[in-house]
Amino acid sequence: MSEHNKEGWSRSDFLKGVGAAGLLGTAGAGLSRWERVPDAHSEPTGNGDTKDPRFLIVLCASGGASIIDSAMAIRESESNRASTLNTFPDQLVKSIDGSPIRAVDMKMDALGPIPAPFTSKQSEFVKKYKDEMMVVTQTGTSVTHQIAQRRSVTGNEAWNGRTLQECVALEYGKGHTLPNVLLATGTSFIENGNDPALPAHCLGETVSNPAVWPLALDGSKGITNIDRGLLQDMRTLRNEKIDPQSRFARLFRNNQMMNRWRAVRGTPQRALENQDLITKLMMYPDSAKYPLKASGLKSSPAAQRVREVFPKFEVDPLEAQAALAFLLLKFRVSVSVTIGPRFDLVAHGDDNIFDKIRNGGGGKGLPEGTILNPPIAFDFSHQGHRSTQGMMWNRIYGIADGLIRLLKSEEYKKGESFWDRSMIYIATDFGRTKVRPSKAPDFGTAHDLNNGFVLLSPLVNGNKVLGGVNPNTAMTYGFDPTTGAPDKGKTMEEKQIFGGILHALKVNTSDSGLPDMRAMRKNA
Repeated sequence: MSEHNKEGWSRSDFLKGVGAAGLLGTAGAGLSRWERVPDAHSEPTGNGDTKDPRFLIVLCASGGASIIDSAMAIRESESNRASTLNTFPDQLVKSIDGSPIRAVDMKMDALGPIPAPFTSKQSEFVKKYKDEMMVVTQTGTSVTHQIAQRRSVTGNEAWNGRTLQECVALEYGKGHTLPNVLLATGTSFIENGNDPALPAHCLGETVSNPAVWPLALDGSKGITNIDRGLLQDMRTLRNEKIDPQSRFARLFRNNQMMNRWRAVRGTPQRALENQDLITKLMMYPDSAKYPLKASGLKSSPAAQRVREVFPKFEVDPLEAQAALAFLLLKFRVSVSVTIGPRFDLVAHGDDNIFDKIRNGGGGKGLPEGTILNPPIAFDFSHQGHRSTQGMMWNRIYGIADGLIRLLKSEEYKKGESFWDRSMIYIATDFGRTKVRPSKAPDFGTAHDLNNGFVLLSPLVNGNKVLGGVNPNTAMTYGFDPTTGAPDKGKTMEEKQIFGGILHALKVNTSDSGLPDMRAMRKNA
């Protein structure tokens, strides 16, 4: 339950609004992708792949995920400034057998000023995925959220301002109905790039409510007692007779925006309906609570498996995003999906849970698991750095684990899984300041340019930390782009990490001018 919209979707209204959602939603389902289309009718219709794709999942760690609070944590015994730097008691920093990647395991009784206990066990995730996990250091160029978020997906406008998501959609998206879907909200990780030469199908399709969005993908399903053939006849009459003869259409017949809008109502709308995406992407089960069958709807054939992995999808927007992201990849609708925690407080409990949070749990504290997402996500580190970082890294790893398990279980073809062709990029804005009051167990931090990223994929140079961290300053340093050898005199630029991600995904960057980052590719 999110405090921002804690009333949620009215349970009794879930299917009452299906008809309106279908009729009104389909027309707008592809609008954002068509805003720059020179010839909209040339766009892909979802009829088959043109090449075997690779898939990108951008998992946005909004607010500043600090790499030295996870994969590059520093033990107190390693630093000559341990009491005033962001270092950990030795027993909390876990080394993983056969791996340079570290983890922080801890339990705290409060999340900053909120009396909400939590347990973080990063080591379980790292043990499980170390061989497909790569950590890279970087020093960014902005500590402003919006600017830094954008630069983490454009490499600081490294390739004509294209985003990573757009680059993957350009390389692999032809033949996919919605190649680039943006499920995260309230963040600049989901902004379109600014390369006017990109085809429209590369632009992101924004989804604000993943759990009910599939209802917008068909113009008549879910509406009882309607003749689909008659509806199509009505559309044809509207598009070919009524609209063209209207005074409005004649007046604006050369208006570019209107021409694009008319194009949206044609081929893309039919492609969405012909693929029955309203069914394939429906994660809700048929039940008394959600009577799908009574309205002529069905649950996705993969819905039960998705619900088992993401059981809180009804109350946790991030789980809903991850569930839909998997379905979009599984049913070959998309090649790039972007998900991430929102900046509002998300809590799980009874109807009075937010009153209890405001009142400090009634003096007794809150049950563990009450807070699913802190206010302002990783940026709640301003109020409580160590607790926020611990909880949020555990949250991000948990979502990544669910996606990897689902993708590994899904065959792409001939024994190859979807995960074999996928990458999860844990993108973040920036790092956090490195100092703390002497021996403070929790403390507030500001934004810092110096940081690093986690990449998860069978396609990357796994079980590696590229770069390092100085334990006496807590500042990360870079690496040789070819060999991966640590270089204490170098810091990595945004365009280098951007290029390395695209190279690992085998995106053709021959005309990009991006530097070669061989060290980030598998078997480098």
